[in-house]
Parts: sequence; structure tokens; C-alpha cells
Amino acid sequence: AGMAARVSVLPSPRCLFDAPVQIRVAGLQPQQAVTLRASLVDESGELFQSHALYRAGSSGELDLSRSPALGGSYLGVEPMGLLWALRSKTPYKRLAKRNVLTPFCVDLEVYEGHGDMSRLLGKCTNERWFLGEGVKRISVREGRLRATLFLPPGPGPFPGLIDLYGSGGGLIEYRASLLASRGFVTLALAYMSFEDIPAVPKILELSYFEEAVNFLRKQQQVKDTGIGVLGLSKGGELAVSMATFLPGIKAAVSISGSSFNSFVPLKGDGFTVPVHPYDLGRMKISDESRIVDFSDVLDDHMDPATWDCRIPVERSLAKFLFLSGLDDMNWKSDLYCQDAVQRLQQHGREVEFYSYSGAGHLLEPPYLPLCKVSIHRVLGMLVHWGGQWREHAKAQEDAWRRIQAFFWQHL
Repeated sequence: AGMAARVSVLPSPRCLFDAPVQIRVAGLQPQQAVTLRASLVDESGELFQSHALYRAGSSGELDLSRSPALGGSYLGVEPMGLLWALRSKTPYKRLAKRNVLTPFCVDLEVYEGHGDMSRLLGKCTNERWFLGEGVKRISVREGRLRATLFLPPGPGPFPGLIDLYGSGGGLIEYRASLLASRGFVTLALAYMSFEDIPAVPKILELSYFEEAVNFLRKQQQVKDTGIGVLGLSKGGELAVSMATFLPGIKAAVSISGSSFNSFVPLKGDGFTVPVHPYDLGRMKISDESRIVDFSDVLDDHMDPATWDCRIPVERSLAKFLFLSGLDDMNWKSDLYCQDAVQRLQQHGREVEFYSYSGAGHLLEPPYLPLCKVSIHRVLGMLVHWGGQWREHAKAQEDAWRRIQAFFWQHL
């Protein structure tokens, strides 16, 4: 009411979190200098903000898909910059969605000038959802399974996916819920540090993951052409293990993963894949900020002494997609990806891989802002994940597109 400018989010102020939008401002003076600010309060009450300086066009309009930012959290034409540049006042916070049944609300405000932000000219709210219209969320506690099933609306049949996060554990649902919103039946699966599953299990059993595959295959809405599996970090490595050792996995995506078994032994039927040798004495801890760099803790993966911990990925008949960031500061994911890709190619297997310069370890769905450093939930230490803001944001958009295209193609 009585605001000088109108801020609009097109095509609609309500959308899925991974959807690009067009942010426009109308009713400004020609060439007027303004500051745009985005604010989001996460579920723990933490405030994330970004801002950028703009100048209106000759008609008093501003369109973020055409107008360059002249300063602030980012520079240049970045239609979604206000989202991917969000950061918290408190350092080392990661923006993640715990409850996918509610949206993140992003308040967009326009202030006069490039200075003190004392005069608000207009505002609106962009509601960004993790669960599409009609997608069902079903908690699964069947047998040993600790999981959440997401069903797209309609009879299907839809391709089925299992979604795994990293060694921080817990039951992470927001990527699975977005994939279900895009037409996949998705099972978000916990395997560490959740309910009765220990923070660091003595051993991980393939039979647990097989139970998940069997559960997903018997859902009526799931196509019977095979299951896909997607994982980040330790989850990426488990995705590769599942595709290697379990029947019924047709396609696997590993994000910042590797093709050898790390940190917890993996028990199969009559065999156990041991842990890749490592030495925590090679951890580097920065003095002032106490941030841990793990990138050198693993022994050299080219040393034959480490080879019994390799996942024999070349035996798998599944299709693979490996994604890694070249600025991963957590571990040498690009080097480890190359190892997997080389072994697959030597055996004439089909594999796709992309490495992104300037991207860090935590390649997430698009528009989730870069998290360079955060507390590892199991280790309780501040961990360096790496990444440059703009490059990481671009990598997330590209990777998300590739992941979906890969699963549509092979499932």
C-alpha cells in the first residue's frame, strides 16, 4: 500500500525451489539507483540475506534477467543472483531444508539509492517449495529401512530412484522431494546417524541397500525397467557400490564421490570391501578459525597396497554419471572420479563425467547457496568444502539438468 514501486516474480510468486524465476521492478524513476535485497529465515531462525545495486532503465523498469548488478553480493547479469548469493550473518551456516512440507519464503525488497537502505520502495515474497502439487510424502519404517518415499501424482509408471546423502548422516529429503516433483518415484534413504542407526556404524551392509531396492521395485507406480541411484560424497561411493554389487540398478550418479570404499567397511554376500587406508595425522587445521582440511588424509589410491578397497565398478552393467568440483577442498573428488572413469573406459563401459571449475564439494540442487565451510554433523568439526560463489551456482544448475536427463535417458 502506498509503495512507489512494484516488485514481481514471474511466471508466479509460488514455484519449486529449483525453478528459475524472473524478478522485475516497475514504477521507478528513469535511471533511478536502487538496492535490491533478498531475505530468507531458515527453520532454525537463522537469517540469510543478499543484496545488489541496480539502476533502472529509461522507462523506470528493472528486469534482473537483463539488467546488470553494479555491486553488492554479485556483479553483472545474474537473474537468480539474489538467491544463490544468500548468506547468513552467523558464519559457517549451511542452508538446508529439514521439513519439505513447508516452503522457504524469500522476501524481495527494493530500496532507494545505493546507500543506507532507509527508504523502502516496494516488496514481494517468493514462495519456493520442495514438494510439487500432489506429490505424496510417505514415511517408511519397514524392516530395517529408515527412509521417506515420495510419489509423483498420477498412476505412472514413473522411474524409481534411491537418494543418498553423505557421511553427515540423517534422513535428508529435500533433493528427493524435488526429484519426485520432477516425475521420479524417489526414496530418500538414511544409512548413518539416524534414529537407531549409529553415527558411525562398525560396518555397512549391502543387504540393507538391497532391501531399499526391493522395497522401491514393488511400488506399483515404479517402472519395472530398473532402479536409479544418486548419491553425494559417501553416498556417491555407495551409489557406485550398489550399481556394482546389486542386481536391478540400471543407472547411478555419483556427486563428489569415488570408486573405492572409505571409512566404513562394506559387507556383501560372502565378501567385505575394506576401508581405503588413511591417516588422520594428515588433517590440516587452520590456527585461527579451526577449520579442518581432510584432502590429504587418504593414502595414494595409485598404490597397489590400497587396491583391495576398490569397488570393482568395471564389472557393473549399469550406466554411470560422475560429477565433481575442481575446487573441492574436502577431498580430491576429481582425481577419484578420474580413477573410476578410467577403469570403466578401459573395460569398454559407458560413462559420463563432468568436472566443474570453481565448484566445491557440496554440489546441491540449484539456487541453494554455496556452503564453503560448515560443521560436519557426525565429526562435530568445521569442515572446508570449497567452491567459488558464481562458478558453484552455475555448476549446480548444469549438474541438476544433467542428472535428470541422465535418469530419463537410462530409466
